[in-house]
Amino acid sequence: MKAAAKQEKIKFWREEVALSHLELLHARYITHSFSRHAHETFAIGVIEQGAEAFSYQGEKHIAPAGSVVVINPGEVHTGSAANIHVGWTYRMLYPDIKLLQQATSEAGQQTSEIPYFPIAVIQDSQLARLILKLHHTLEKVTCTLEQDSCLLWTLAQLIARHAGERLIWRVGKESQAVLRVQEYLEAHYTKNISLDAIARIANLSPFYLIRTFRKCIGLPPHEYLTQIRISRAKILLLQGYAIAQVAHDTGFADQSHLTRHFKRIVGVTPGQYQHIRQ
Repeated sequence: MKAAAKQEKIKFWREEVALSHLELLHARYITHSFSRHAHETFAIGVIEQGAEAFSYQGEKHIAPAGSVVVINPGEVHTGSAANIHVGWTYRMLYPDIKLLQQATSEAGQQTSEIPYFPIAVIQDSQLARLILKLHHTLEKVTCTLEQDSCLLWTLAQLIARHAGERLIWRVGKESQAVLRVQEYLEAHYTKNISLDAIARIANLSPFYLIRTFRKCIGLPPHEYLTQIRISRAKILLLQGYAIAQVAHDTGFADQSHLTRHFKRIVGVTPGQYQHIRQ
């Protein structure tokens, strides 16, 4: 397995495109497995070789070569090789919500709502080619006009072809309790928070809070807290803070603790993320 891990290749970088920072990934993973996590952005890409297996919206998915993968913001998912002897190679981009809203307008849809994609694995060869062309353009071409144009055009095509309607869930007392816990965790993520403390905030028993939180969010409270810490760590890393300091400032026990969770969620180490090409 160690030999297979050495064959993994990762390129992670950022581009200033259409007045927005856009993160991109081109990777081959074999043994690496993404733990349950969610993005604040969309995650859009194409499987080039092999196949990726992932859990998303309560279902197991297999994305074979040539398929388009789209994950909506805030949706918990995993990621691993469908075949650990082969792994998978893919190109991903992570556009923020504003970019998709702009592309929605470009597509002629007059709405301020965030686009939603009901299907995670899309079989659309023409769209796959457009996304691959976009990814190569953002990687190789230096002309800002060409990059911006290609990005908005491709996103507009994705929206026009595959955007759908989001299911609306009623917000009951349990959801309000979960929201209070989320707000508390986001405000106190550097602290060593106990289950009893957030159970009191939710006015639920500890066990019932775990079950309710997982049902509403897709993660138990401790994993949601880790997600918050990783998001804050990314900001500090890009600001140039030392990794050990970032670990301390975001509530991790030490640098190795941060590194372990960061790699499982982001796909690269904190050091690799900090030195990505701008």
